[in-house]
Amino acid sequence: QVPLTESGGGSVQTGGSLELSCRASGSVDCMGWFRQVPGKEREGIAHAHAGRMTEYEDSFKGRVTITHDSDKNTLSLQIDSVEPSDAAKYICAASGGLKCYLPSPARYNFWGQGTEVTVSS
Repeated sequence: QVPLTESGGGSVQTGGSLELSCRASGSVDCMGWFRQVPGKEREGIAHAHAGRMTEYEDSFKGRVTITHDSDKNTLSLQIDSVEPSDAAKYICAASGGLKCYLPSPARYNFWGQGTEVTVSS
C-alpha cells in the first residue's frame, strides 16, 4: 500500500485558478487526478505515466494542466477559469508496474482520501 496525500483544496473564486498537489509516500509509476460530486460517478481528469505523455480527459482539455515529477512521486493539478461546476472532492490515484498500462481507472491501485474544493461567486 502506498499512501497518497492531496493538498491545496479550499475555496476558489469563479474565474480563478485551482491548484492541487498529490504526493505518494512511496515509489509509483503512474498517477492521476479524479473528482467526485455527491450523487454522481467519479470523473477522471488527467493522468501521467513516467516516461510517457500525459493524458487529459476530453472534457478537461485546454483548461487543465498536470505536472508529474516521477522522481519525487508527485502530481500537481491546475484548473483555469474555474466554474461553479468545478466544486467537488478531488482525488489522487497512483499505481505501479504493468497495471499502469491498463485503461483508467482500472490501472490504479492506490487512492487518496481526497481534498474538497468549493467555488464562490
